[in-house]
Amino acid sequence: MYKGLRITVIIPCLNEEQGIEKVLRRMPEFVDEVIVVDNNSTDRTAAVAESLGARVIREHVRGYGRAYKKGFSVAGGDVIITLDGDHSYPPDAISYLLEAFLHLEADFLNASRFPVRDRRAMSFKHKFGNFVLSMAMSLLYFRWVRDSQSGMWVFRRSILADMKLTSDGMAFSEEIKIEALKHPGVRFNEISIQYSSRLGEIKLNPWRDGFYNLWFLAKKRFS
Repeated sequence: MYKGLRITVIIPCLNEEQGIEKVLRRMPEFVDEVIVVDNNSTDRTAAVAESLGARVIREHVRGYGRAYKKGFSVAGGDVIITLDGDHSYPPDAISYLLEAFLHLEADFLNASRFPVRDRRAMSFKHKFGNFVLSMAMSLLYFRWVRDSQSGMWVFRRSILADMKLTSDGMAFSEEIKIEALKHPGVRFNEISIQYSSRLGEIKLNPWRDGFYNLWFLAKKRFS
């Protein structure tokens, strides 16, 4: 419980045995519920998460969006916080984000990875791709978004009822922000965090996922 709010953290995982242990060991004690969505891993991700007290649920159909929608369906907190299981997003920044969330009276707070302070955390190619996608979202939706692809968010669970989330893949990250931006009653804000090098295997295909996400932005805007 944090200042009267029940907090749920959701972590989608696909073969994150190495990173999930470090993430869960750094989880703040005030978090009421940690849900690890095991997206059909072939390693010990689920066993490690369970041994450290997380609630593990399984989504056998692989997909970033599929995993999150599964997690959202069982979350019980007033506020949901998301991050990845690869230790690239800082669990110990959760209190900082919650303070900003409450101070700004936000309904959806996006944790921007920019400026990237750790040179090892993101290649130039990924920085450029993120810039293009964030600029495209900003132009299409008339609102500056610095990091459209960030995977760390803080939001009120109640706003999910008004969101139409269709993506099952990596485009889910930009789609949930679009749904927050589009809704006139949702207060959207953004704040920078420290982003680090990931642990474990890389799942992202930068060219395939980048072009698909760009297409998805246009499709979402004009369909």
